[in-house]
Amino acid sequence: MSSKSGWQSYELDRIAQGLVLDARERDAKSLNQSYKMRMAVSYGLERFWGEHLRLNGKEQDKADFWKATWDELVEVMKKAGVKIPNARVSIDDVGQIKAMSKQLWELNVADQRVTLAVLTQLCDCIVWWTQRYKVGRDNDDN
Repeated sequence: MSSKSGWQSYELDRIAQGLVLDARERDAKSLNQSYKMRMAVSYGLERFWGEHLRLNGKEQDKADFWKATWDELVEVMKKAGVKIPNARVSIDDVGQIKAMSKQLWELNVADQRVTLAVLTQLCDCIVWWTQRYKVGRDNDDN
């Protein structure tokens, strides 16, 4: 067996832990977004990406959690050799939003599938860490 295998963990669990701890530090209530993130994966990359825009300005700590998760996904996929669009977009600029959405829709199917699989695993890890670090929760196994 060679030292290069097909499987790479890309440290998703470590990344997830960091995302959860950062979100908890900003606002512990924003951790509830982790469950919504996991559910949103099934709707595709465009909807997952767009959620930070929906929350931007209204519930900024939640928006920041979504955006940080997206940014980490982009970095992981870069290591995997898949370029995921991540342009800075203003919520007030519909043209920018359309352009970014179009880029996401135009990813080839193989890249979409692998990215969604990685995002699913990342969100599963985020949910796991959320359960461990949620404030006011009894963390005993009893």
